Amino acid sequence: MTSREESEIQNQEGKVKMLEGKAMVRETDMPMKMQIQAMSSASEALDLYDVSDCISIAGHIKKEFDKVYGSGWQCVVGSNFGCFFTHSPGTFIYFALETLNFLIYKGISS
Repeated sequence: MTSREESEIQNQEGKVKMLEGKAMVRETDMPMKMQIQAMSSASEALDLYDVSDCISIAGHIKKEFDKVYGSGWQCVVGSNFGCFFTHSPGTFIYFALETLNFLIYKGISS
């Protein structure tokens, strides 16, 4: 492992620790870097919008993921919801942050 790779891992671990205690990942198949992006985007959205404005929070996260990882992302935010969906492998996360739950995934292309 190169020193750059070691530095990147340490940087990611630092970001996870920063969010530790704030976000609780319930289920995921995302790579760690993408998980960090999801939780960071959610935290940023909560800073920008009122916690009751779930549509704007979800829109902010979806637009960020579309920009960084390509189009086709879906985001559901709320304190009480049910869902049933199919996602591309490696693109799903469900986590809680503050009083809200966040579901982010990329749908399967047909």
